[in-house]
Amino acid sequence: MYKLIAIDLDGTLLNSYGVISEEDKINLKKAMEKGVKVVLTSGRGTMSVKNFANELDIQGDIICGNGAIVYNLQEDKIIYNQYIDKKKVLQIIRICEENSIYYNVFTEDTILTSSLAYNVLFYNQENVKKPDNKKTNINIIQNIYKYIEEREKEDYLKICICDKNDVIFGGIMKKLKEVKNVNVMEVAHMARKLIANGTEYVPVEYYITEIMNQNADKWNAVKFLADKLGIETSEIIAIGDNVNDEQMLKNAGLGVAMGNSAPYIQKMAKEVTLDNNSGGVGHIVEKYILK
Repeated sequence: MYKLIAIDLDGTLLNSYGVISEEDKINLKKAMEKGVKVVLTSGRGTMSVKNFANELDIQGDIICGNGAIVYNLQEDKIIYNQYIDKKKVLQIIRICEENSIYYNVFTEDTILTSSLAYNVLFYNQENVKKPDNKKTNINIIQNIYKYIEEREKEDYLKICICDKNDVIFGGIMKKLKEVKNVNVMEVAHMARKLIANGTEYVPVEYYITEIMNQNADKWNAVKFLADKLGIETSEIIAIGDNVNDEQMLKNAGLGVAMGNSAPYIQKMAKEVTLDNNSGGVGHIVEKYILK
């Protein structure tokens, strides 16, 4: 009997338009009614993940920043954290600035960026549909290095680095891997998003890596929660689509890769489900929990 389902958001529970399907909502709510813990495990910041948790009526915990934070919704507080050191943040920013490559920095409740591009463009699109109290806070700053350097108290979840050119991106990845004591997410395929352009949606494709504290990982956060709840590894289902889901897929009792994930991600999992536009999450819940 599975007692906990850890579910990634983008590319997994969210479809290409950034929406949770009604089928997935219904099946997850039925699973929770049976006593199964549903835990959203995302690279997003706390506010963004909270919004989706509220949409699903999740009452327990959420995992944010690729495992940098475990946030308890009932107590309204962080119960576990693995922040990236400010000195490392500044070191990575300097590398990006010297190589003229786009980056943004995630705090618990804000994205620090110099412009609306790549992944931040998608968050900005989501904000258009949300009331002010549920928007992802995007702070456009001309000099991010100076802004962070001058701040005394701030907690940093991760740094995202993006580019559409594989050669340029490959070059920056080599430099980033030389930074010690951080976790640089390996990348082998492009991120693909649909962005609203007037009445139409246009595809936006780019390479993206995420840099976190060396101990920040979704699986570490899931394991922390499972131990807290007295749940065995064999009783966990993990569902994801990207390299930041790797340890979840490999270590959970049942690791499930989405049908839209790259072949090398699918090889990490014990099972491959339907894609994120075809109710892949709901299909697994139906198969292993509801039946």
